Amino acid sequence: MSALTEDQTGREGRPANGSATTVENPPQTTAPRGTTPPRPAAVAPAATAAAPTPTATDADTNTAIQEPSAPAPAGRDETPAPPATTAAHPLASAEAAQEPAPSSPVTKRSAPHSHTAAVVTKELAHRTTETDVFPTRWTRISDHRFRFTAHWPAAHPFFGPVDDRHQDPMVVGETLRQASMVLAHAEFGAPADTHFVMWDMAVRVDPAALLLADAAEPVEFDVVCSEVRRRGHGLHSMRTTMEFRRAGRLVARGTGSTGCTSPRAYRRLRADRLDAMDRPVPLLAGIAPPTAGRARAEDVVLAPGDRPGVWNLRVDTGHPVLFPRPNDHVPGMVLFEAARQAATAASGLHPFLPSRMTADFTRYAELHSPCRIETEVLAEGSGEATVRVSGRQDGEPVFTATLTSATPTPVRPPS
Repeated sequence: MSALTEDQTGREGRPANGSATTVENPPQTTAPRGTTPPRPAAVAPAATAAAPTPTATDADTNTAIQEPSAPAPAGRDETPAPPATTAAHPLASAEAAQEPAPSSPVTKRSAPHSHTAAVVTKELAHRTTETDVFPTRWTRISDHRFRFTAHWPAAHPFFGPVDDRHQDPMVVGETLRQASMVLAHAEFGAPADTHFVMWDMAVRVDPAALLLADAAEPVEFDVVCSEVRRRGHGLHSMRTTMEFRRAGRLVARGTGSTGCTSPRAYRRLRADRLDAMDRPVPLLAGIAPPTAGRARAEDVVLAPGDRPGVWNLRVDTGHPVLFPRPNDHVPGMVLFEAARQAATAASGLHPFLPSRMTADFTRYAELHSPCRIETEVLAEGSGEATVRVSGRQDGEPVFTATLTSATPTPVRPPS
């Protein structure tokens, strides 16, 4: 999730200053986040103890950056695990199972109907077309709790159906990403020209609740903003934890940590790379769309590699969804999609319906340097597979992701 310098939200924002950061809201113990790995220090959104590390990821693009004003997140192999499953429901925690829908273990109460809903604009969500904006409205429940309404269309140019029955689970991560930026701007005072940095994301989805037949039904999701750190009067970083329901049914949970970078700091970080968008990027030939789990060749982000299980990142700077505007690095959405396509190709599962997805980002993926995508199938059987995907560029790690496919639901033949 990264914002370009010229990406204006239309809000009058205060420029970030160099004053000390403070923790405004500690982690919410009631939010279902699972196991928590070591957290980053000053730049990262948590931390009561310092943890030295050098990089973070660009949030609108999910690619990592180094901010000289503060240390970046500690390196780790995996993001926080999503909540454990129960037999009653593939997403339900013990706490959630005791709570009737549509109440939420995230918010602990329903949104008051007396609150006025605010409208999500494409500028707030950092998109260039309305059809690419999935959250539609939100209301404030408390200082750090919010309820959104979203629409996940049955047809979308990129986040289209995975097969003839299911919507794309990746739409959950994209909605989380957009909602985090909306709140950062509209509720926490991030200036209009802020560059967003995402260090990690973890999503758990019930694909059986993502049926095309239900696409007309709006999605409600509750958001808790925790680990909020301020830089002066502006926002330095925070974690967002979300729970998604459709018609009262739990669909997904997700969490991600986001940081904010001022235009001045961004220019300092990227001084030698800002001209990258002015140079054409060679478009590699992609692998076969069915191998990547895509229907259209233009949506493939992998090119053939030098051995099985290894691909090269295919960067199409003209793609209207993945590159809606010029960028000086590879958007993180491209990296997340590369992980999904690589997991699909490595596992051989069609469709590959991710039920669990985690990602950690360590640095920017540059446009003009080959990025190698490597996979390791960790477990497979009974139609399910867990695949670890890593991206490396110039000998350095760019991201790691782990995706687990859902077991395909058998279709009962008509009697």
